[in-house]
Amino acid sequence: MAHLTNNCSEKERFLCIYPAYINSKKTLAEGRRIPSEKGVENPSCAEIKDVLTAAGMNVYVENKMYPREWNRDVQFRGRVRVQIRRDDGSLCQDKFTSKKDIMLYVAEMIPKLKTRTQKSGGSDSGAQQGEGGKKGKKKKK
Repeated sequence: MAHLTNNCSEKERFLCIYPAYINSKKTLAEGRRIPSEKGVENPSCAEIKDVLTAAGMNVYVENKMYPREWNRDVQFRGRVRVQIRRDDGSLCQDKFTSKKDIMLYVAEMIPKLKTRTQKSGGSDSGAQQGEGGKKGKKKKK
């Protein structure tokens, strides 16, 4: 009987990571759990999952809502469950000893994702548009 209970609780023992925990746009009161300068701007569950899967972690996504999230849009839904300890209590990976280790690692790696680096290319064109605006002002003189 105890063995069955252990199997059921296996996934319940996975750590829970909501995107709000590492969102640099959130305040501590809104759920951010790491320093804002180490956070990521509006991370998604998919990005968190991709980073942890690439790191070789056992991960799955749940369609749950963070209780402090006021926006009910689909893009703000979801939480990631990640296993950091095996059934015998040993760490899955030595570099991840705590929830904070996981959050800081994810926040560091998300900006390096291809989807993020391509988006930053778009912001460069925004800077060029800004320069174009300056040229327009010169013409008005």
